[in-house]
Amino acid sequence: MPSLVPQAPGSAGKAELSKENSASTKLDPYNDWPNDAGWLGGRDQEDPIELAVTGSIPSYAAGTLYRTGPGGYQLETDKGATFSCSHWFDGFSQVHRFRILAPATADKPTTVLYNSRTTVDKLLEHIRATGAIDQFTFGQKRDPCSSFFKKVMSTFTRASNIDGNIGVTLSVNPPGLTPDASSDDGSVDGQDQRHASDVRSLWAKTDSALFKQIDPETLEPLGIATQDVLHPDLTGPLSAAHAKSDPHTGDVFNYNLEMGAQATYRVFRVSADTGETDILATITDAEAAYLHSLMITRNHVVLCVWGGRYAYHGLKMLVEKNILDALAPFDPTKPAKWYVIDKGGGGGGGGLVATYTSDPFFCFHTVNAWEEPSESESVSESDDPDAIDIVAELVAYENVDVLKRFYYDNLLSTAPASRGYMGEKGDSSRPQLTRWRLGSVPSKPEASAEGTQPQQSQQQQQQQQQPQQPQQPLPPRRAHQQWAAPRAASPELPVINPGYRTIPHRFVYGIADRGKSTFFDGLVKFDTCTQKAVYWERHGHSPGEPIFVPDPAGYDEDDGVLLSVVLDGPNDHSYLVCLDATDMRELGRATLDGVVIAFGFHGAHVPASSSSLAASGGGAGVGAGDV
Repeated sequence: MPSLVPQAPGSAGKAELSKENSASTKLDPYNDWPNDAGWLGGRDQEDPIELAVTGSIPSYAAGTLYRTGPGGYQLETDKGATFSCSHWFDGFSQVHRFRILAPATADKPTTVLYNSRTTVDKLLEHIRATGAIDQFTFGQKRDPCSSFFKKVMSTFTRASNIDGNIGVTLSVNPPGLTPDASSDDGSVDGQDQRHASDVRSLWAKTDSALFKQIDPETLEPLGIATQDVLHPDLTGPLSAAHAKSDPHTGDVFNYNLEMGAQATYRVFRVSADTGETDILATITDAEAAYLHSLMITRNHVVLCVWGGRYAYHGLKMLVEKNILDALAPFDPTKPAKWYVIDKGGGGGGGGLVATYTSDPFFCFHTVNAWEEPSESESVSESDDPDAIDIVAELVAYENVDVLKRFYYDNLLSTAPASRGYMGEKGDSSRPQLTRWRLGSVPSKPEASAEGTQPQQSQQQQQQQQQPQQPQQPLPPRRAHQQWAAPRAASPELPVINPGYRTIPHRFVYGIADRGKSTFFDGLVKFDTCTQKAVYWERHGHSPGEPIFVPDPAGYDEDDGVLLSVVLDGPNDHSYLVCLDATDMRELGRATLDGVVIAFGFHGAHVPASSSSLAASGGGAGVGAGDV
């Protein structure tokens, strides 16, 4: 396997860091908070090793914690140069696995085993041989001499994604992609399909319509699938890395985006019972946009088309071969547009229910959404006595500046360019937790002027042999922002107690950006009722996304623990920390001696109990209802 380069930024062949961030112009770590090692990462640990555990990790946290994200961004080429990825979202995907084993007796400590593997072997071999990356990326800076024709012909070809860099989120046992267990012992045709913690299937996802299958134990990449294996109409190249899983049914919801002169969003549901995929709504009056996530309530899917729209109907992507350079400038006069879609409970239904507009913003991550009785001022807007309000929480940005902040040039603690995002001048790239209300949502899909009908399932469509017809636009209503938390108190990579998905929650957890480092500088618990925040912080220690593992014997919403992978910057190693979710107090940690885990994106905790796995709809503690 080509070796990753655990060293400071250097020359990068056809993709290099800016000259101002070369080794000769490195500064001392900003605020004495070193984090360079967390971007460079380390080597694979293919054979599991036991970690040193200090303090205590409660037995109910036993199971498997998976993490995914870049494992590094630099690679030595055959010509002696150093290739560097430009953007954090394009780092070389790596998956990590922590097996947390409960002690046999109360007087014994918890055991934690760790292994990891890079999942882009062919891509690394190609870069090492050619010194370039040819496939579609998020924000890679390119050689301007590459021909337009070559770019157009290769952007969306499947051949260029044969070893796609897919590693933003993880799905455990997703319906439609996972073999059904045909017996109580989990065997299929006499073969046991289960791995540790009842993981039959593990898939990595990104903001495309591609999935990469990962071996749940060895973490070896097994192959790639596209969304059209779920439904033949899901042929667009883009989707949300964060699909949503219904906590009651296990059904999974997402969208597929097909670009062109008229963008087409197909919002779909994959049934946990049957594995069949239904297209719930086809939307053609929204601009193509970079949408990293969506929302669900008990009865609805909410797709918000926020800022981050593609220029020239997405055609600029054919020239740039990446998402970031294909985005149009953020337009502060163009409202966000919200689409409320019937989830089609019971296998039927579907259809566009209502549309809303709101003040503009950009977003990566939604937190939660739920239904409430309509407020008095909203009821007057509707003649439907069964109308409800939808309350939605998400992490907003005032524009798309944050996307450029995530160039590696701007993230390393020793890089001069990183200083441009410190203090007040970096506020536009800092997150803000917000709550929105969509008033008087009708109780059933409204007929448009053309009288559209609910969408059909794959089986119904095949039987009738007729194409899906897009729904006609409905007159928009107005969504209102109820509050916005202070930036310093706002969690990014947000998670909640998974038992509170689609119902009102109080607490949101995540990583905090208070400007103390060039990246995130602590873990935060935000109380949405009191608007107060509690932090966990160690100077020079940079945490990743926390995962909430609920205490099965607990009664309160915050009864549980948080698991987060942290870089100890001053000592150049990583550790898995376990915090009490009630007061953010450290309970214990498992240390990787001399090993650095690169800053990643998202993860999933699969409890040791198979009954817990089934109850959670595919893995407890998976973000805020993601799958």
